[in-house]
Amino acid sequence: MIRQKIVAGNWKMNGSKESVSSLVNGLLEMENSGSEVVIAPSFPYLSQVDGLISGSRIVLAAQNASQEVKGAFTGEVSASMLSDFGVKYVLVGHSERRSLYGESDELVAAKVKTIFEFGLTPMLCIGETLAERESGKTLEVCERQIQAVIDLVGVSAFEQLVVAYEPVWAIGTGLSASAEQAQEVHQSIRAFLAKLSESVAEKVQILYGGSVKASTSSALFQMPDVDGALVGGASLDAKEFIAIVKTAG
Repeated sequence: MIRQKIVAGNWKMNGSKESVSSLVNGLLEMENSGSEVVIAPSFPYLSQVDGLISGSRIVLAAQNASQEVKGAFTGEVSASMLSDFGVKYVLVGHSERRSLYGESDELVAAKVKTIFEFGLTPMLCIGETLAERESGKTLEVCERQIQAVIDLVGVSAFEQLVVAYEPVWAIGTGLSASAEQAQEVHQSIRAFLAKLSESVAEKVQILYGGSVKASTSSALFQMPDVDGALVGGASLDAKEFIAIVKTAG
């Protein structure tokens, strides 16, 4: 089965009105790609980006959402609000949310459930720390993070969501898993899901995230179980991001 590649740019907490306008206008010069191109700006710029990409093939994502539907949750943003802005994807469980803000596997699963309820597509981030990798726990950690979501929404939901495998030790460090290391984990994630449903395992798109650059993306995208990339820092440079999209074909 041929799964469409997704190249998603996570801008994290970066940007200004001016830089966002300049970056998006740079991206709009991109030639049409066979891959789905996604960008995730910070909340204050969603409306601006939504307007700028209108009519283009670039798809909008948000970086987070509350597990709550509405109410007295100061500073939170609900999935229903995001659906007001042509948002398709919502990042959930990014390693920075897990490590810096203490988001548990159960909270991440609750967010996935709420995101689905408003017709949006969760981009579920999973991955291990360096200590966990060194002690041989990579698959154990990834499976635990996935299982929490399966327990709440069922394995069939994985046909409608995207998984992003991001080794925490490779995010923003300049270190990157080799294409072969990424393939090994992606293949194992698929095998884990296949125990419950082979058709879901075959369909689910699994992206790699962690210091992805144009110089490394080509080898990554050639791996049979790597269905695209979640790009951090390099997505803030239009030329570099476009170069990554090109390598996805």
